[in-house]
Amino acid sequence: MLFDHRIEVKTPEQVRSMRAAGLVVGRTLARLRDAVQPGVSTADLDALAEASIREQGGVPSFLGYGVPPFPASICASVNDEVVHGIPGPRVLQEGDIISIDCGAIVADEDGTGWHGDAAITVAVGDVPEDVRRLMQVTEDALWRGLAAARVGGRVGDISHAVESFVRAAGDFGIVEGYTGHGIGTSMHMEPDVPNEGRRGRGPRLKRGMALAVEPMVTLGTADTVVADDEWTVISADRSWAAHYEHTFALTDAGVWVLTAEDGGQARLEELGAPYGAI
Repeated sequence: MLFDHRIEVKTPEQVRSMRAAGLVVGRTLARLRDAVQPGVSTADLDALAEASIREQGGVPSFLGYGVPPFPASICASVNDEVVHGIPGPRVLQEGDIISIDCGAIVADEDGTGWHGDAAITVAVGDVPEDVRRLMQVTEDALWRGLAAARVGGRVGDISHAVESFVRAAGDFGIVEGYTGHGIGTSMHMEPDVPNEGRRGRGPRLKRGMALAVEPMVTLGTADTVVADDEWTVISADRSWAAHYEHTFALTDAGVWVLTAEDGGQARLEELGAPYGAI
C-alpha cells in the first residue's frame, strides 16, 4: 500500500516479515562486533557477514547494489571513512574504529523480499577519549531520533531530535548529503530521513511506515568527498567519523526497532518512548 504516491505503508503481517529480516541483520552485526580485533581484515568481516546472512535464510542487500555494483555484503568504513567503505585487504590496527553497515533481504511466504538495514561503529582495542565520545554521541543521537517517532508526527521530528542532541553534545560535524530512508520491499525508498531538520516538517508518520534512521557524525567537518572507487565517503578534513543505524516500524502501540534483538524496548523505555512490538 502506498500513500503520497511513493511512501510504502505495511500491514502488521508485512511488518512482522520485516522483523525477520531485521533480526538477520542485528544478529549478523553482533557476530561482526565480536569478530573485530587487531589483525582482522575488512574482507574477513565481509566473508563472515555473508555467511551469517545466508545461514539465517537471507540474501545480502548490498551485494551488487547500485552503479557501479557494490562488490560486498557489508560496508566497512575505517576511521575517516564515513560510509560505504568497500571491504578488502585492509587490516585493522589497535586504535582504529570501523563502521559496519549491513543489509539483508528475507522473503515471506508469498516470495516477497523484505529488507532490514542497520549499522554500528566498533572500536578496535583502545581508542582516544574523544573518539569514544564521538561514538557514544552518535549512537545516543540515533536513539533520540527513534524515540521521537510517533504516529501522526512528522519526519522532521526525528531529524530535529538527532540534530539537537548532537549540537548540544559538543562541536561535532553532522554529515551533509547522506540521510536515513524509507525501507521495505526495497532497501532505499521514500521518504528521506535527514539528520537535521525542524519539528513538524516533512511527511506525516503513519502506522505501518518503516524507516531507517542513521546519524553520521564526525569530529570535524560536515563536508565529505567520494573516493576514486566511487563508493567510499570520506570526511573532507580527514576527521574520524561514526555511523549508527536501525530500521524501525511504527505500530499502534509505538516504535518497534526491527533490527534490535529486544525490539528496542530497553532504550525506548529509558527515554520515555512507547514501545510497539506486534
